[in-house]
Amino acid sequence: MTETKPKTGGSSTSTGSGGSLTSLWERPGYLVRRLHQIHVAIFLDECSDYATTPVQYAVMTALLNNPGADQVTLAHDAGIDRTNIADVLARLAERGLVKREAGKQDRRMRVANLTQEGDRIARDMEHASLSAQARLMAPLSAEKRDQLMSLMGELVDANNEFSRAPARKRPAD
Repeated sequence: MTETKPKTGGSSTSTGSGGSLTSLWERPGYLVRRLHQIHVAIFLDECSDYATTPVQYAVMTALLNNPGADQVTLAHDAGIDRTNIADVLARLAERGLVKREAGKQDRRMRVANLTQEGDRIARDMEHASLSAQARLMAPLSAEKRDQLMSLMGELVDANNEFSRAPARKRPAD
């Protein structure tokens, strides 16, 4: 016996053999994960000269925009949990791209700054990063790119609190 279940974007059928009620391609989470995998591959291709991951670049960008930020602030800015931010900063420090030190007002707080080399690489990488983003979005018309960015922003804003590492809210337009 075949059973039809409603789903977003159409209908699915499932046989009595225990198959899934929906295709992976009908699941937003699956598509978001696939897009992330595709973007990482494109990013690594475009940014291969820098041997820097997307997460490392996000932290470097956060430091460009907020020099001397403490680790908690950086974690919120980059949407990374506090444990991982420490690891990312340690890897960047090992490469001589970030300098970490105790805070001037609170010695228990660790603050970070890009080194001169880190600043140079972060600024140079911006062109490669923008190229990666353009490649990802190239199949869409300009109108659809704008629409997708708006919808993704809405979803992130509406669901940010459910993340293990909530990011700082994006600035209003």
